[in-house]
Amino acid sequence: MVKEKLTWEEFATVDIGTGTIITAEEFEGLNKPASKIQIDFGELGIRKTSAQLTKLYKQEDLIGKQIVVVINFNGKQIKNFRSECLIL
Repeated sequence: MVKEKLTWEEFATVDIGTGTIITAEEFEGLNKPASKIQIDFGELGIRKTSAQLTKLYKQEDLIGKQIVVVINFNGKQIKNFRSECLIL
């Protein structure tokens, strides 16, 4: 299902960058299995996120992986955890 198309101006506001996963742990207490992940973006610092990657990756296999994310994601509160970026 294709959602409403973005204009070029809307797309241009998305800040996409790469970072390196430095920690990954099970996010307990959720209906769908997920990981709590910390990502190092160098000069931009460390940000955290939650992602439903548990069917594809073991927690320990994520450490050191470089990933592509939306850096200027507004964030989302998930239980007592604030997701600060969005893994693509």
